[in-house]
Amino acid sequence: MNTYVVWTYLFYVTISVALTLWVAQTLHKNGRIFLVDAFQGNDAIADSVNHLLVVGFYLINIGYVTLALKYGEKPGNLQEAIEFLSTKVGLVLVVLGAMHFFNLYVLSTSRRRGKERTQPPVIV
Repeated sequence: MNTYVVWTYLFYVTISVALTLWVAQTLHKNGRIFLVDAFQGNDAIADSVNHLLVVGFYLINIGYVTLALKYGEKPGNLQEAIEFLSTKVGLVLVVLGAMHFFNLYVLSTSRRRGKERTQPPVIV
């Protein structure tokens, strides 16, 4: 068995899951304020949506990490192991970034709609 493959997989999963946890906790902590505003001060709904978003974030990203483990040419030496790890972690970061921007888009859209509902009608 190629020990480079085993160690690279372990590093990949460890780094990727740690990054996913860190990003999710950052979004959870800082997203709460945004959600409370989007839901016009309704803390209970904001906290519930915030928690559900974090769970979905974990499921999608950790699912991607585990599925992507299989793909790619397996490293046979240290240089290939570093390149393999770099590529895999880079893809995880791109997925995390895409998920972040998608969440921001959805939340800002719902926030804008919520603000429009509370604004008085425009009289022309």
